Amino acid sequence: MDQYDDDENHYMPQEDDWDRDLLLDPAWEKQQRKTFTAWCNSHLRKAGTQIDNIEEDFRDGLKLMLLLEVISGERLAKPERGKMRVHKISNVNKALDFITRKGVKLVSIGAEEIVDGNAKMTLGMIWTIILRFAIQDISVEETSAKEGLLLWCQRKTAPYKNVNIQNFHISWKDGLGFCALIHRHRPELIDYGKLRKDDPMTNLNTAFDVAEKYLDIPKMLDAEDIISTLRPDEKAVMTYVSCYYHAFSGKQKAETAANRICKVLAVNQENEQLMEDYEKLASDLLEWIRRTIPWLENRAPENTMTAMQQKLEDFRDYRRLHKPPKVQEKCQLEINFNTLQTKLRLSNRPAFMPSEGKMVSDIANSWGSLEGAEKGYEEWLLNEIRRLERLDHLAEKFRQKAAIHEAWTEGKEEMLHNRDFETATLSEIKALLKKHEAFESDLAAHQDRVEQIAAIAQELNELDYYDSPSVNGRCQRICDQWDALGALTQKRSEALQRTEKLLETIDQLYLEFAKRAAPFNNWMEGAMEDLQDTFIVHTIEEIQGLSTAHEQFKATLPEADKERQAILGIHNEITKIVQTYHVNMAGINPYTTINPQEINGKWDKVRQLVPQRDQALIEEHARQQNNERLRRQFANQANVIGPWIQTKMEEIGRISIEMHGTLEDQLTHLRQYEKSIVNYKPKIDQLEGDHQLIQEALIFDNKHTNYTMEHIRVGWEQLLTTIARTINEIENQVLTRDAKGISQEQLNEFRASFNHFDRDHSGTLGAEEFKACLISLGFDIANDPQGEAEFARIMSIVDPNRLGLVNFQSFIDFMSRETADTDTADQVVASFKVLAGDKNYILADELRRELPPDQAEYCIARMAPYAGPDGVPGALDYMSFSTALYGESDL
Repeated sequence: MDQYDDDENHYMPQEDDWDRDLLLDPAWEKQQRKTFTAWCNSHLRKAGTQIDNIEEDFRDGLKLMLLLEVISGERLAKPERGKMRVHKISNVNKALDFITRKGVKLVSIGAEEIVDGNAKMTLGMIWTIILRFAIQDISVEETSAKEGLLLWCQRKTAPYKNVNIQNFHISWKDGLGFCALIHRHRPELIDYGKLRKDDPMTNLNTAFDVAEKYLDIPKMLDAEDIISTLRPDEKAVMTYVSCYYHAFSGKQKAETAANRICKVLAVNQENEQLMEDYEKLASDLLEWIRRTIPWLENRAPENTMTAMQQKLEDFRDYRRLHKPPKVQEKCQLEINFNTLQTKLRLSNRPAFMPSEGKMVSDIANSWGSLEGAEKGYEEWLLNEIRRLERLDHLAEKFRQKAAIHEAWTEGKEEMLHNRDFETATLSEIKALLKKHEAFESDLAAHQDRVEQIAAIAQELNELDYYDSPSVNGRCQRICDQWDALGALTQKRSEALQRTEKLLETIDQLYLEFAKRAAPFNNWMEGAMEDLQDTFIVHTIEEIQGLSTAHEQFKATLPEADKERQAILGIHNEITKIVQTYHVNMAGINPYTTINPQEINGKWDKVRQLVPQRDQALIEEHARQQNNERLRRQFANQANVIGPWIQTKMEEIGRISIEMHGTLEDQLTHLRQYEKSIVNYKPKIDQLEGDHQLIQEALIFDNKHTNYTMEHIRVGWEQLLTTIARTINEIENQVLTRDAKGISQEQLNEFRASFNHFDRDHSGTLGAEEFKACLISLGFDIANDPQGEAEFARIMSIVDPNRLGLVNFQSFIDFMSRETADTDTADQVVASFKVLAGDKNYILADELRRELPPDQAEYCIARMAPYAGPDGVPGALDYMSFSTALYGESDL
């Protein structure tokens, strides 16, 4: 915008001082002449004329005045038609006066210069007219004239790449600005995607040709004129661009005006349609109300319930099917009326006045009359239905009660004549009595129903029911049958009571038989079950207990036989009574299914099972005595071997902790100890044999010992593992001592410190115990971050698996690494010189002479990959020698 401001500030004095600066760039003058001529012709052709030479054709002032009339839409003073100079000056002055009245200040532009054909003054005048009538009225976002036109161009071309409108000269040289304006408003006219910034000639010609052909914008500039000048004329470009603005803004205003007119017409058409719809809907609704009210006011009664129910159903159809749509129509009518009035009011139209009798209030009044008739008709229907319903209800109630009573009495007389009690048992007699008592209660309960039937029949007679004769006949039959049932009920009750007393005596004997037979039968069944039960015992005490219980059972048999004979005596008494009084016994004892034959059969079975049980107990007693012998035999050996293993474990633990003699002495002692343990193996094998005999006898417990074979096996395996591990630890200590040069006194000191802090004698130290042990040996491990870091480093060495425990071997390895005298590089050199003599290398044969065979061959194998000096095979210099002995990582 700074560049734009500078250009404007420099340009505006040129507009005001045409008389002081009459020199124009020839290229700019050519562009202005062409542009202004085309602009003038675009307006003059509306009046049917045009100009060819801008400085000649305006000299008489006639076409100048005509141009101002066309672009302003106003009439100017009548022009002079004379050909004299004075006439021409007069016409030009009239034009200049009109321009001045429009608020344009003309500086250094006089009528004489125009009449004389001064091109510079003429161009300046036309530019002033263009500014006033084509550019000054442009307004965009509170900016106007040149600034407004520039802002409009920037807004319209903002979405387009390679277009950056900052002024009215060089920003338009590539032609993309003109093409972007056309494409923004008429995208179908230009394929913007195919344009290139490096082809301004094509871009400009495309825009100018399309604008002239489709937008009625005359071609005011040539592409060659714009491209050939370093800076196109600003006034020419601004004039051309203003034509684009007016072309597009004018089209938009025309479309807006057309849309506004269409909207007004659409609203009027919609309002008129709403008026027609209201009139039609109101007429239809009032006609329906007029037809419906007479039907609702009809009160002609019907003689049958079916006919009245049909009327009620028709009324329900009216309520359910016919009226709801009309309610909706009435609601819609009111909505349409209110909507119409609102739209008319908003469009400043007079309110709608419906035809006579079709006002909303008229329809509401008619609807109120309809609902009043509807309410009265409904009340009348319900009252009529209640009246007929009462008569139908009484008749139906009589038929229902009579049918229920007749169904209840059906078969009752045959039941009361039945002689079933003559062959019944006592329980059946009692059941028949209970059933008869229930029938008597049911009979008494039905007394109310009989009375209700008679009362309903009386009421139907009083109301003159049309079918009263059939009702009366049916009621009489019911009453006669009711009296007959009462007499038969009394007779059957007396017969049942006599039969009950006859059977009670026999029933008492049946009950006593059942009470004594059931427990005796259960005793015999339990005895048979116990005598046949398969017993499983594991000890001699258990079989002795079974034998004692069996002897006690045999002692109860005589008393049981007496009870059996008493029970059979009760059955014989029942048989005697039946034969004496000729009682018709219909069945067996109702209290039990046990009979005398079953009792005698089970008693015989018990007597057979007793000796069989005696023999089984004797055989099992002998087997348990043999099992007890096996238990004691195993326990005697296990009670010796178990403590021996425990003692040996404790002794090995003490040997590994105590420090008597050298490591070689301890190793010798442990190997002798191991030999003595291995010599104990035959006793373990003998115990295994005894354990196999126990398993074959299915013996699962042994109270004589707490040791099982599994315990002995585990203890033996732990003993062998412990002695082997202890020997291995001593061997490793010997290797460590020899390899690291640790003295026996140091080992003893390390062992004493380790044992001191191994308070639970587990052979390992926890982290805190190990830390205390190190401090006691002189290690400086402070309780600060540095000391903790040092201790963590030590723990990573002695406890690489992060178990939190340190064994003695790891402890010895660490202490030997920290304290032992390790071979240094000087010692390696000394060893090399002793073996090499005057040479600077060592041969394999020399190693075989100086070292033990196995160590020599091992060292030679390590030396094999290396070649000695001067290519001597099998020879090593100092570095190869040291690598062969110690490895590359150690040095």
